[in-house]
Amino acid sequence: MTQPRKTIGLLFGGRSAEHEVSKLSAANVLRALDPDRYDIIPIGIGRDGRWLLCDSGSGGGRGATSLEIPEGAPQVALLPGGGGEMIVLSDNAGSTTLRLDAVVPVLHGPNGEDGTVQGFLELANIPYVGSGVMGSAAGMDKDVAKRLLRDNGLPVVPFLTLTPRTRVDYRAAMDALGTSDLFVKPANMGSSVGVSRASSPDEFDKACERAFRYDSKVLVERSVTGAREIECSVLEDAAGKIKASPLGEIVPAGSHGFYSYDAKYIDADGALLRIPAELPADLARRIQDLAIETFRTLSCEGLARVDFFVDPKNEHSLFVNEVNTLPGFTAISMYPKLWEAGGLPQSDLMEILIGHAIARHERRNGLALI
Repeated sequence: MTQPRKTIGLLFGGRSAEHEVSKLSAANVLRALDPDRYDIIPIGIGRDGRWLLCDSGSGGGRGATSLEIPEGAPQVALLPGGGGEMIVLSDNAGSTTLRLDAVVPVLHGPNGEDGTVQGFLELANIPYVGSGVMGSAAGMDKDVAKRLLRDNGLPVVPFLTLTPRTRVDYRAAMDALGTSDLFVKPANMGSSVGVSRASSPDEFDKACERAFRYDSKVLVERSVTGAREIECSVLEDAAGKIKASPLGEIVPAGSHGFYSYDAKYIDADGALLRIPAELPADLARRIQDLAIETFRTLSCEGLARVDFFVDPKNEHSLFVNEVNTLPGFTAISMYPKLWEAGGLPQSDLMEILIGHAIARHERRNGLALI
């Protein structure tokens, strides 16, 4: 029996520093969604926060490497409690409506991946792909995530949390973390935005200033010298079954000392991706098990990418680095590539994610309210 077509809102852009990355990811997701099953409504969030109606041809449609928000695109608004009803505002003060069956948020960073948009979609009473408010917020805030993981007995890199009122100097950070080689990063940011390495007082001061440009809370972490960077994709299906993908390894190349923003998105030769990662079978299984445990500890749902550090001198020295609840979906991003290596093409991956979103929505709407 042929299933009825569904109208999917593809949400991209956003107000964060990862706006451009989101446009790359959205173009790839658009190509992966089956046009025979779905009518796709791209909705671009401008840097000013407005939601704007695009068409699937914006930026070249399915052949584009990046979705764009056209000049003069009409503003749209989802109605709270509307079950997917969306108002399209026109310049002549009139309006029309569209109805969405589900939303695929392809948003990275604050105001998109941190639970804010997820809460709005909950109020609109519409299914959406990915973690809910709790999992999104916990996964986005590296300080909160590390505390939850540490308290649950999972291994995390030793860290300090700084605010403008609780800043420390390089000597104090070095003494607290037991090393002169430190990483400084915003607590609520992804794609390595605002991340710097520091091994001197001057570098540390500059790194803190840079990180505080993006967030009012900053993490200082001990560097795991020479650590291998291993990544695992986690996927939850409509029945709630959680699986871990084959593992991949990121090897920074050229002048990149770590997997920076430039290495990820600008320099085509900025990193080597080894899929599958060359690891002993027992260690690979341990990492996959830890990825699923991390997913559950942070109340993630639907999908997440869990990143690890492995000490090359001691493979038993393993740390959960961070969790990304809306990982990159560009053509070279690890999340979809790892599932492809596991035999799951991106079109099938999107089917599972949308299926999970709709099933979760039906379960939640079936709960008693009083």
